[in-house]
Amino acid sequence: MVFARERYLQQLQSREHNGLIKVITGMRRSGKSYLMNVLFFAELIKKGIPERQIIRFAFDADEDIDQLDPFFPNEPTRIRTGRNETVINAKKFRAFIKERTNEAEPFYLLLDEVQMLEGFTGTLNGFLRNQNYDVYVTGSNSRFLSSDIATEFKGRGSVLHVLPLTFREYCEGLQLPARQAWPDYLETGGLPLVALMKTREERMYYLKNLCEETYLKDIIEHHRIRKTAELGETLDVIASSIGSPVNVLKLTNTFKTVTKKSITDDTVSSFIDCFEDAFLISKALRYDVRGRKYIGALCKLYFEDVGVRNARLNFRQMEESHLMENILYNELRFRGYNVDVGEVSVREKTERRDRNGKDIYAQKALEVDFVATSGSRKYYIQSALHMPDEQKEAQEKKSLYHIDDSFTKIIVTKNGMHTWTDERGVIVTDLFHFLLGDKDTDDMEKTWKSEP
Repeated sequence: MVFARERYLQQLQSREHNGLIKVITGMRRSGKSYLMNVLFFAELIKKGIPERQIIRFAFDADEDIDQLDPFFPNEPTRIRTGRNETVINAKKFRAFIKERTNEAEPFYLLLDEVQMLEGFTGTLNGFLRNQNYDVYVTGSNSRFLSSDIATEFKGRGSVLHVLPLTFREYCEGLQLPARQAWPDYLETGGLPLVALMKTREERMYYLKNLCEETYLKDIIEHHRIRKTAELGETLDVIASSIGSPVNVLKLTNTFKTVTKKSITDDTVSSFIDCFEDAFLISKALRYDVRGRKYIGALCKLYFEDVGVRNARLNFRQMEESHLMENILYNELRFRGYNVDVGEVSVREKTERRDRNGKDIYAQKALEVDFVATSGSRKYYIQSALHMPDEQKEAQEKKSLYHIDDSFTKIIVTKNGMHTWTDERGVIVTDLFHFLLGDKDTDDMEKTWKSEP
């Protein structure tokens, strides 16, 4: 079984020889290395690039690191930088690359976990002076946040963020129909290695161990965190809050209520930053649709992989509606959209009247689950697991009806029906059709035409 990762592969291919360092980011185990070292490598070989002109090097692999020992033998290959932390000698690595390349032929440098290379930005920027080098790198920690790439590489970085498998990739790779695949995807998520495991028990055990032994340990070591128990407990609180508007104060109060421990707002805020740095979670900000501006401190926090979220809660809080919302959020990001949480302010008549018998109105904030924007395209999207009656349907449509622009309004629901549009232009589409729609377009309206 192979997960083709076609979208990411096409994006890498479109950036070949663009004069920039191709930086592949994403959470650990999301498939960055496989994309670069297997899929992209295979495409290079397929189009006739000699294998000797493709240099693959992993800075977390002893077998690769050992190749550096003959260079400058009086210097250590691994340089200790702190307690249990080392980096790879950059001088030795540059000599290694120089020995295997020349100035007459093009070379592809595929470098894995490059943040483990001593002063990696200087070395990589130096490689760009050789016009015959085309450089691709992966990284998993905060040094590879998209917002920091311009600073790290002085404007010479081109970022590709890799998410775990989408539902379409999951179904196609495992050759499963949607309704059969959905329960497992909902429970144990889309990390490629997890998806290939044969049993539910194996997947669950691996995810719980991965959270403790890899994700949290990485954060603790990288940020030198002392309150390790509080770090894990904060992640659990966030996991319990997906689909709900939160801010630091609310999370702090929830933490104190659930754990009976004291913690400060600053500590919770710093932990959230750490989780974002490690690409465990992503933040959707609150956006005033009518005022066209970001508002307040409330936001929603979603996990990059729902399986990791479920593992943190020992697979006990399995609310399908919240997990579906998280999956839709990641799907929109995968399609290249910037995703916010929408708010529409309306005046509603109350049951009260003033002394003159006139109706009293009050301001009310209605939520739009997602405002998805990419260039000139914008969509307002509601995630509704079920709409069993007219009352629930009216509730989901209410905020959409109060948006007075011409952008498309969509409700995604698990109804098994064909896509239809109501008299006021709101599109209602089935969850699986939305997730499995036309993979060759980011324009969601074109997916309706591809419905079987």
